Amino acid sequence: MELWQHFGFMLCVVVATFAQNATGFAFGLLLLGLTGMLGLAPMETVANVSSILTLANALVMVRKWPELPRRLVLLVLTCSLVGVVGGVQLLSLLGTHERDLLEIILGITIIVCSFMLVLQSQGRQQMSGRVGFAFYASVSGVMGGLFSSAGPPLVYQLYRQPLAVQVIRDTLIVVFAVNALMRLSVVVATHRFELQAGYLALEALPIVFLLTWWMRRHPLAISPRVLRLAVFGLLLLAGASLIGKVLVAA
Repeated sequence: MELWQHFGFMLCVVVATFAQNATGFAFGLLLLGLTGMLGLAPMETVANVSSILTLANALVMVRKWPELPRRLVLLVLTCSLVGVVGGVQLLSLLGTHERDLLEIILGITIIVCSFMLVLQSQGRQQMSGRVGFAFYASVSGVMGGLFSSAGPPLVYQLYRQPLAVQVIRDTLIVVFAVNALMRLSVVVATHRFELQAGYLALEALPIVFLLTWWMRRHPLAISPRVLRLAVFGLLLLAGASLIGKVLVAA
């Protein structure tokens, strides 16, 4: 990578970290979308970097086991981990033979998730059934395996439940940490982890930690709705640009 590409990548990390702290997810999606739109690094490399940063951040934030029923947490973890393995294998297949198709899938995923961010879902009076949790956890796992961005489906499912916000956050942190560890394990075991991802992660870690620390101590005087709309615009732009780049090249 050229010097300007490293600078551009760090700028994308700043934007993605800002969005993560403002919305609770979207780090991986924005990082992949922005770097792909600017052509800064290969998609699989950026996904590996995102996994490292997600795991490192989660290890710092984890405080306790989620106060959800143990069987429900284990169900979510099991389904998401199966999805991660499937997603990594799908990434390997598409990354080798259908790079353009992979970018289109990522672009569509980013656009869908951008609308999930701003659309309000009606809260439930009772907890969803196990089938519902299994479905959303599996979809999150596949997204985590493909793009190292497992957040949106599970975030959508959990925030509809009659649960305390802290319980939801603890659950998401644990699930994302375990998913990131599984993804990295599969990638390393199958010899698809390149040194460039490690170098980029080392460059980005201080930015992620420092910006997260600063934002927690100096909350921005901007309404959550305005922040979500701003992130929505960035996600929409990144997703549309990825799709447009492939279609124009074709």
